[in-house]
Amino acid sequence: MVRAAAIALVIELLMWNRLCERVIFQPTPGVDLRPEALGIEAEEIFLEAEDGVRLHAFFLPAPGATRALLFLHGNAGNASHRLPNAALLARLGTHVLLPDYRGYGLSEGTPSEAGVYADARAGLAHLLGPRGIAEDRTVVFGRSLGGAVAVDLARDRNLAGVILESTFTSAADVARGTIAGPLAPLLRDVLASDAKISRLRAPLLFFHGDRDEIVDYRLGRALFEAAPGPKAFETIRGAGHNDTIEVGGRPYFERIRRFLDEVAP
Repeated sequence: MVRAAAIALVIELLMWNRLCERVIFQPTPGVDLRPEALGIEAEEIFLEAEDGVRLHAFFLPAPGATRALLFLHGNAGNASHRLPNAALLARLGTHVLLPDYRGYGLSEGTPSEAGVYADARAGLAHLLGPRGIAEDRTVVFGRSLGGAVAVDLARDRNLAGVILESTFTSAADVARGTIAGPLAPLLRDVLASDAKISRLRAPLLFFHGDRDEIVDYRLGRALFEAAPGPKAFETIRGAGHNDTIEVGGRPYFERIRRFLDEVAP
């Protein structure tokens, strides 16, 4: 009887985890935007995660640059949708690696929390290995879900810096602000950046729109308050979740440039 109950509990937990992953991760397969069609110089490459999953990525070179930025995107779409953003970042004098998580774009596999963490590690390994970029010349940029991935990746590493945009303390805290609120206790340990961020060594730069309709502005502030220094928080006045670049405009990119020049001149 006890054994049957235990088996039933395990099955229930597995089903719950699968449901959570389907809600959190919303990948779009394929490549919707091609660099050449956008007039963007980018190399399409494939990486291999530590568990053997083959991952698709774009590498955008910046001639003469000795620093790199690993761009970790949000929970929906695929990396090709972020190519215009990545190209603008490359103009700031930094190589940019833009990978697709497993199950996104042309990457193999099915997304999961542990899986996307492994995918980020594969991206960093590519920059440090084949590209020859030093860890202390590498900045990790995580947006929304990618912010949680960036925090996990950056723990105990000697990175040049970490940029976190429109991100959150934990999946549970995001759920509390939605109709999924009653399920928040079950998400307590999912994408829990607030429990990890104290282990970051690198300088931190936060961005958050004060009209974010998906990730409450207060969650970004709470994560900032939990973070060690040196750190800075930039409020993008009037920006929601998906228009920080448009609303932030030139000052947004100039702030990123200053950060890059400070941490990896």
